[in-house]
Amino acid sequence: MDCMFENCLTECCLEIEDIPQQTKYPVWILGKKYRAIDDLGRIRRDILTRLWFTYRKGFIPIGGGDGLTTDKGWGCMLRCGQMVLAQALVDLHLGRDWYWEPETRDVTYLKILQKFEDRRQAPFSIHQIALMGASEGKDVGQWFGPNTIAQVLKKLIVYDEWSSVVIHVALDNTVVINEIKQQCLQSDAINIVQNGWKPLLLVVPLRLGLNEINPIYIAGLQACFSFKHSLGVIGGKPNLALYFIGCVGDEVIFLDPHTTQKSGLVENKETDDEIEMDITYHCKNASRINILAMDPSVALCFLCKTEVEFDELCECIRKEIVTDERQPLFELCFDRPKEWSPVDDGADDAIGLASSVEFDCLDRQYDSENEFEIL
Repeated sequence: MDCMFENCLTECCLEIEDIPQQTKYPVWILGKKYRAIDDLGRIRRDILTRLWFTYRKGFIPIGGGDGLTTDKGWGCMLRCGQMVLAQALVDLHLGRDWYWEPETRDVTYLKILQKFEDRRQAPFSIHQIALMGASEGKDVGQWFGPNTIAQVLKKLIVYDEWSSVVIHVALDNTVVINEIKQQCLQSDAINIVQNGWKPLLLVVPLRLGLNEINPIYIAGLQACFSFKHSLGVIGGKPNLALYFIGCVGDEVIFLDPHTTQKSGLVENKETDDEIEMDITYHCKNASRINILAMDPSVALCFLCKTEVEFDELCECIRKEIVTDERQPLFELCFDRPKEWSPVDDGADDAIGLASSVEFDCLDRQYDSENEFEIL
């Protein structure tokens, strides 16, 4: 097994296309800053630690009977949503400075991974996500967009007390500070609470152009990757969902779910098969594309473990996003605008509102919010 991992790292180090080694720009990975020429090994170790969810085949049929046994061709956005939520749980329960190794048998790590395995009992499995989407108008096997996966995860998270996360989906391109604080301060003694605050996973669905990203948004998007609260960006390039975890210069770094692997369980990682299965949840190297090649339909994601961190994030947004010098990606306000209709922030209502921010009316060959091409 050690030889297998050494080969993995050797192949990774021979790959020169994942991170540009001679770049003058800093490399940002989920809020951490690196210099490629000095930190290449650390960058790749950071990337390798991220939980990487891809297409799987051979799992128990979704819905039972003649249900689907693979998500190849339709589950890419669902897998990206899993990656964001898994990163939030790793940050919260293990810390941003925690790193994975092949021999890792950390109980907390295994508990997090088990919550995403391809089985009905796992709270964030492909089964649960697909079935929850079906209950809200998305048939099993139908594509999700960034906003849709955020709304579905928001509904699922309330059933898992251990994860101890509140998911807030900011609608209408606006983050309402007091609305979020009210939601996160409604905590109970069962969950991890920092000074009365339940950790926040903030998702901001946006459309940054019509058929392609408008260049005026590039600086703001790059800034988001530098925030220490960053959980990356759910998005893609035309017809393909991807999980963007960082940037370097005018390029974004991403994990790609479009690899089909066999389904299996890691359990307590005691057998060779379970150890090998664990390795399949970690990508040897990331990929990168020009930021302008991204699909304009995205969802920015942030984690705030405490109220202080949320206040810090708001200040970063004010300084780096909402400025006079650049077009803001989204707005920040203290209270819900009066012209907005009153809305309960519960998951049921939030999913019901998802349709109001879909982009079905655009005249284009595909709809990045709803359709990802079967490969």
